[in-house]
Amino acid sequence: MDPLGAPSQFVDVDTLPSWGNSCEDQLNASEIAAETYQEETIRSPFLYNKDINGKVVLWKGDVALLNCTAIVNTSNESLTDKNPVSESIFMLAGPDLKEDLQKLRGCRTGEAKLTKGFNLAARFIIHTVGPKYKSRYRTAAESSLYSCYRNVLQLAKEQSMSSVGFCVINSAKRGYPLEDATHIALRTVRRFLEIHGETLEKVVFAVSELEEATYQKLLPLYFPRSLKEESRSLPCLPADIGNAEGEPVVPERQIRISEKPGAPEDNQEEEDEGLGVDLSFIGSHAFARMEGDIDKQRRLILQGQLSEAALQKQHQRNYNRWLCQARSEDLSDIASLKALYQTGVDNCGRTVMVVVGRNIPVTLIDMDKALLYFIHVMDHIAVKEYVLVYFHTLTSEYNHLDSDFLKKLYDVVDVKYKRNLKAVYFVHPTFRSKVSTWFFTTFSVSGLKDKIHHVDSLHQLFSAISPEQIDFPPFVLEYDARVVCSVMSDCFNLMDCRPSGFSVHRIFQARILEWVLPDTGIEPTSPALAGRYFTTEPLGEPFLYS
Repeated sequence: MDPLGAPSQFVDVDTLPSWGNSCEDQLNASEIAAETYQEETIRSPFLYNKDINGKVVLWKGDVALLNCTAIVNTSNESLTDKNPVSESIFMLAGPDLKEDLQKLRGCRTGEAKLTKGFNLAARFIIHTVGPKYKSRYRTAAESSLYSCYRNVLQLAKEQSMSSVGFCVINSAKRGYPLEDATHIALRTVRRFLEIHGETLEKVVFAVSELEEATYQKLLPLYFPRSLKEESRSLPCLPADIGNAEGEPVVPERQIRISEKPGAPEDNQEEEDEGLGVDLSFIGSHAFARMEGDIDKQRRLILQGQLSEAALQKQHQRNYNRWLCQARSEDLSDIASLKALYQTGVDNCGRTVMVVVGRNIPVTLIDMDKALLYFIHVMDHIAVKEYVLVYFHTLTSEYNHLDSDFLKKLYDVVDVKYKRNLKAVYFVHPTFRSKVSTWFFTTFSVSGLKDKIHHVDSLHQLFSAISPEQIDFPPFVLEYDARVVCSVMSDCFNLMDCRPSGFSVHRIFQARILEWVLPDTGIEPTSPALAGRYFTTEPLGEPFLYS
């Protein structure tokens, strides 16, 4: 209440329920059973901590209305951005805020700068600049967004602030995917509270209605409210959970220092055994379980000394990074090409995946995004047996996949892709493509050569996959009808045995019925059969095969 008795529009953070108190009754009901269960299972890197949960608040509302020590404003480098958060803060703070901002002379991406709150309930405003998101520079964007949250919290610690109200720093205008950004925000705050929790009493995440669902979904991963919720959240954590402070980890950029540069490593195990020190505690923390010495692993790979298990583990980590990126990136432009799609099943009941070569403009698209799309679509398909049908029909040099790309794809994908792939039907191959395929499967990859089947006509494909189980691109049907019809026409001309009153296409239609019917169970008198699959030219009145 203000002095005149009118209700205040500002909200005191001390009146807001903490994250630890939300759904407390439901969570406590299973706490005792979960405690026994957790003792024998792997714990999450983000442990259940009632004290930390008590400091965190999720609140749907305008951050400018919070009565706390400081609120966060997300802006651009000149601190003049016009987004809903900034406009609300400027309107409530009054004109003095603009004058104060001019003295700061802007703010770099990832930095944090402080001004007074003026007419706000909050004493201070911490201004920060989130990164512009581009998938090509994703790593840089992640590091910058982490710096935003980390520098805000560090500034709050240095100024002895007791409470901070965060807006969602990654504004929609800057294009950062909300879920990816929320992972970074939550884990950064969590790690800071683990280390410097005594300096802050409250951290409020002020979100809009659109953002609330994402925060509700991801908060249990980093702030589990019970041992049971911690256990349930563990499989949902992303591959990259950051380092001990929540900062994104890029193994290739880490500085690696050898304890004894140039010294031989043959006696390393003997030296470790002679130390007489209990090292059992090493590796108990999530950060200590991160990837080992990258340089050493690469050297061992080149020397052929790395164990098969270590190689598989390294490959799995690499694939998980690709999969994580594929799930978070916008791949709608690749999906619109309709170059890869799922259709029916083959005669053995295995899933059929179709690849249309003509729909892949290799020179016009980002092939890394194409690889991401392949992983995104195929990850759940490859868990069981499947076959690929590749239509090479009417492809040009602009559609031919480079052998380097195919080798990269083969190296990146998980082992389940190779194990469960039972056949690749290469439809309408050319002589050049057959030679290229032979070289690729002989010298570049192993285990694929026996699975390749070159299919010169759709009739051959129907012996393995029923026509009803494949969605054919129209140009494939037209091409197949034209080519096969041309071959038959040549045969009739050579044999001079064309029946009187029958056109080549009429005879060809009869042959189609002979080829298709045994595998389909469709009645021979069906007038729609040939017209469904072959539309080279109008067929006229229904043709009854006899």
